[in-house]
Amino acid sequence: MPGYFASLTRAQRNAFFASLGGWSLDAFDFFIFVFCLRSIGAEFHADVHAVSQGIFLTLAFRPLGALVFGWLAERYGRRPVLMLNIISYSSVELASAFAPNLETLLALRALFGFAMGGEWGVGAALALESLPARGRGFFSGLLQEGYAIGYLLASVVFGYVFVHVGWRGMFVIGAAPALLVLYIRRSVEESPAWIAGASQARASVGEMWLAVRGYFPTLLFLVALMACFNAFSHGSQDLYPTFLQSQRGFSAKVTGNIAIVMNVGALLGGMVCGALSERIGRRRAIVLAALLALPVLPLWVHAQSAPMLAVGGFLMQFMVQGAWGIVPAHLNELSPPTVRAILPGFAYQLGNLAMSKMGPLQAGLAEARGGDYASVLWVTIAVVVVALVALTALGPEARAATLKVGA
Repeated sequence: MPGYFASLTRAQRNAFFASLGGWSLDAFDFFIFVFCLRSIGAEFHADVHAVSQGIFLTLAFRPLGALVFGWLAERYGRRPVLMLNIISYSSVELASAFAPNLETLLALRALFGFAMGGEWGVGAALALESLPARGRGFFSGLLQEGYAIGYLLASVVFGYVFVHVGWRGMFVIGAAPALLVLYIRRSVEESPAWIAGASQARASVGEMWLAVRGYFPTLLFLVALMACFNAFSHGSQDLYPTFLQSQRGFSAKVTGNIAIVMNVGALLGGMVCGALSERIGRRRAIVLAALLALPVLPLWVHAQSAPMLAVGGFLMQFMVQGAWGIVPAHLNELSPPTVRAILPGFAYQLGNLAMSKMGPLQAGLAEARGGDYASVLWVTIAVVVVALVALTALGPEARAATLKVGA
C-alpha cells in the first residue's frame, strides 16, 4: 500500500482522501439509522418493518440525487459540488435528530437519500480522474471501502456511545461530516480531466442526454449489475444488526463489536480484491469474491456464539466488499467520458432503487416467520450471489481505460 501512495502527487492524494472521506462519512450517517431501527420503533410505537421503510426511502431517492448532483458536477466541476453534497447530507442528518414523529423522520430519510445519491458519483469522478491508471484497481477498492469505514465508525459509536446519547444523539453526531468541507476547500484541487474538457463538461442537459442515450445498452447493463451489487451489500448489512439484537439477543455493545470485526473484513476485502483485479481482471475478481461468499453463509447466520458470528461476519463482508471494491473502477472505465460524473452514479443509484425494498422485504419475511432473520438472510443472499455472478461473467470490461473528459 505505501508504494501506491508514494507514486502520487500531493494534489492526487488530497483529491483521493477528500473523496474517500466524503463517502465514508456519508455511509456513517446512513448506518446510524440502520443501527437505531429498534430504538426508533420503540419511541414511536412502531415495529421494525415500519421503521425500515426509511431504508427504502433513502435508497429510492438516491437516483434523483445522482442525476441532479451529477449534472451539476459536469457543469460546474467536481470539487464545489462535492462540498455542496456533503453539507446537504450532514444538514439532513442533523434535522433527523429532532423529528417529532415517524412520518417526519421518514420524510427526512428520503431527503437524506437525495443528498447521499449524489456523493458517490461525484466523489468517484474526482478521485479516479485525478489518479493515474496504474494502481486504479487498488484505489478503487480502497475508495469503495469508504462505505465499510462509515459502517465501522457507526459500529463504534453505536457500541460505545449510544447508551449515553440515544438515537437522537446519534443523529446529532452524524452532522460532523460537514467539517470535511473545510479540508476540501483548503486542500483539494479540481479534477484535471474536468478542467481539460471544461467546454464539453458544461454541455447542456439535452446534449448530455444525447450522450447517455448513445450508450443506453451500457446504462441498462450497469443498472442491472448494480441492482445485484446493491442487493448483495444491503441484503447482507442493513438488517444484520437487527438480527443480532432481535434473534440472538445481543446488547448494543456486543452488536457494535461484531459489526466492527465485520467491517475490518470489509476493508481488507476491498483492498485485496481491488488490487487483485489489476492482475486477473475486473470480472474475474468480482466473480471469485462473490462465489466465495456462498460457503460462508452457514457460519454467518447460524453460528451460536458471538465470537463465531464475528468470524462469519468478517468473512462475509470480506467477500461482499471484496467484490464491491472493484465497482468504482469498473463503472468509470465502462462509462462514456462526457457523462462520467452522471452515468456511473446514476446507474449505481438506479440499481439501489431497484433493490430499495430489500430491507423491508427481508424484515417482513422474518417477522412472518416468527423473527427468523437467519433463514431469510441466508436464502436471499444465496439467490443474489448466483444472479451477480451470472451477470458479471456475461458483461463487458475495459480495464485500465484512460479516463478523460470529453475525449
